[in-house]
Amino acid sequence: QVQLVESGGGLVQAGGSLKLSCAASGRTFSNYVMGWFRQAPGKEREFVAAVSSRGRSTAYADSVKGRFTISRDNAKNTLYLQMNSLKPEDTAIYYCAARVGSVVAEQLGQYDYWGQGTQVTVSS
Repeated sequence: QVQLVESGGGLVQAGGSLKLSCAASGRTFSNYVMGWFRQAPGKEREFVAAVSSRGRSTAYADSVKGRFTISRDNAKNTLYLQMNSLKPEDTAIYYCAARVGSVVAEQLGQYDYWGQGTQVTVSS
């Protein structure tokens, strides 16, 4: 089992940037595909980005392509999400998730472990 703790959320103006982190503990971090998801008030949780276990492959939701960058540092057991050019519609609770395996995935049901989330609020 792996435990995930997100940090780095906060309040930012539109056009600004934030960098989220997700610290993992427990099993070997490099054995997991990692993903970021988000959930806005009144909406379903949705895929944001994912990275393969070794960091060689990534996937992004169309809504964040070119603005967000997912990365990982396996030596530090940490996942990151650099968010630039933030928009009010990016406001949500952001969750990191882990999936056993090496292939990136975009479906919630494909992930085995979840963090508690960190709030990101973008003001207009």
